Amino acid sequence: MPISWKPMEANQGGYAEIENMDEFVEVGSPKTTHGRPPEEDRLLLNSTLFLDYVGEVNVTMDSSGLSWKRIDDSPDNSTCLGIQFSHRGQSEIKFSEIYAVELANCGLIRECSLLDAGRCLLNCDSEMHRFVVHGFRRSKTQPSLWVLASYIFGHKDLKACKTWVEKIDNVLTQDVGRPKNLLVFVHPFSGKGKGCMIWESVSPIFTRAKVATKVIITQRAGHALDTMLSLTDEELKAYDGAVAVGGDGFFNEIMNGFLCTRHAAPYPPTPAEFSQSTHKDKGVMRQDDVSGPLLYSTQSIESASLNTGTGARALTTGQGHHFSLPHPWIRFGIIPAGSTDAIVISSTGVRDPVTSALHIVLGKQRFLDVARIVRWKVSSSSMGAPSVHYAASFAGYGFYGDVIKESETCRWMGPVRYDYAGTKVFLQHRSYEAEVFFVASNGKEEDNSETGTQMFRERIPNGPEKKFICRVECPICSEGIKPVQFLPNDDTSRSYSDYKCLRWTRTKGRFLSVGAAIISCRNERAPEGIVADAHLADGFLHLILIRDCPHALYLWHLTRLARKGSDPLDFKFVEHHKTPMFTFTSSGKASVWNLDGELFEAHQLSAQVFHGLISLFANGPEV
Repeated sequence: MPISWKPMEANQGGYAEIENMDEFVEVGSPKTTHGRPPEEDRLLLNSTLFLDYVGEVNVTMDSSGLSWKRIDDSPDNSTCLGIQFSHRGQSEIKFSEIYAVELANCGLIRECSLLDAGRCLLNCDSEMHRFVVHGFRRSKTQPSLWVLASYIFGHKDLKACKTWVEKIDNVLTQDVGRPKNLLVFVHPFSGKGKGCMIWESVSPIFTRAKVATKVIITQRAGHALDTMLSLTDEELKAYDGAVAVGGDGFFNEIMNGFLCTRHAAPYPPTPAEFSQSTHKDKGVMRQDDVSGPLLYSTQSIESASLNTGTGARALTTGQGHHFSLPHPWIRFGIIPAGSTDAIVISSTGVRDPVTSALHIVLGKQRFLDVARIVRWKVSSSSMGAPSVHYAASFAGYGFYGDVIKESETCRWMGPVRYDYAGTKVFLQHRSYEAEVFFVASNGKEEDNSETGTQMFRERIPNGPEKKFICRVECPICSEGIKPVQFLPNDDTSRSYSDYKCLRWTRTKGRFLSVGAAIISCRNERAPEGIVADAHLADGFLHLILIRDCPHALYLWHLTRLARKGSDPLDFKFVEHHKTPMFTFTSSGKASVWNLDGELFEAHQLSAQVFHGLISLFANGPEV
């Protein structure tokens, strides 16, 4: 029979309290692997307990979790003053929803619920030994929002309570997917300067879950980057992952520190390699037309992400082992404390520190595509070696770069500076001459040097009915993600066998913006993101080219980003190309990019996606 309990306010949600216990029966011991029990519904423990605000219940523990049924003379309802009440409410909790269990001090158990008004007139409360099961429940109005819930059980025998705690704790401990040790970086000035406060609000979750944390509060720009760069693989082995308490830019800093010394792959093609073949074959370059060693050599094909797998090579660290990516145990977590937090919203569905903390301690996992940006030139006249940077959400030029540059001059304004900078840059309405080459995802022989709209509409359907939104257990993101290790001396070659004819397509003109969205980039200003159907790990990025257009049309495009159900890409001046790789050259002397919310100067660059290069403590948005 279903049971209900009284919710209590806590952490923008409610705690549900529960208690009761008697005559317990122990049957076997549980074992789980990554949270999945080997045998469904195998009885492990059963007894009568008291559940706070509910009363006496029969509690059963099986392979999947805990369930309880109220012990009552009238099993279907209760009455008070002739009024009949039905008991409705939660009567179970899965182990996948439990993050901790602990003994509590001996205390009062409220044996009656609000539905038993008649019994509430009597003093039925009693003091007994108690234990608490810590879990969460999903918000009724927003399924991606997880609210903390505590279930308080009681029994007059302390040994019985200890037995329940031990059995539940054994199941949680044997879930190898849950982290035990984490490296936590806290940005004290992120967003509205509440980084430390946000960490303090969620740190009890980690303590209850018995997750050890080494907390580093950054003291300067680049502190987290330098720390990750300085860690050897042996030192990193002591942790199950790294957590960023901050925004997208702060996470980018930590991710770059991790990948720069551990991800080794050949460079993508340079824009200069296309200069002699710009108009060859109607502006489209076939695989056999270009002989540049980086463009279609075995190594370059190996580094592209058109096929399944990461295409990454392991880096020899000199420590007697190789570091493969995506790594089998190192995961990254983000507790949102930034200005936009697009990665968190896109990967968990909500911008909530408690929800993100629960994703981390429960060991949720989703792979994430990462774009490697190789900057060949900072300005048109600069010379020097190329530099490598990584992006996990977005890289943008033109409008996006100008906004981030303008916002840097007024950081004292806090997150409001982006609204101010965006308005100022929009009114200026600057466009830039640039040339872009990209791999056409379907290999069509169409020149996009003048107007690429028609090719976009033929290649990628733009109707909302064709879109498949990334979500929990997304079938698109689940395909082809396997931890792979390539040793430096291996002669392993990869081919574009999934595509019969690989082609490079050229587009050139004046652009208000050039954007590359690796994920949907959902945020509070764009609730469905820049590209609503972009995925966390499908091996592609979405190249969005906004050609020069009248002010009013560009405003229309921007307002569509802010409205649910609208398509901001359905304009003649907007080109949308799904591609694993592109190159960019500015016709000006210098150019500024927005790389995951950070300023990045690049006159000439190449970008390529690596499929599922890292993994996040995330479950995907519940849509």
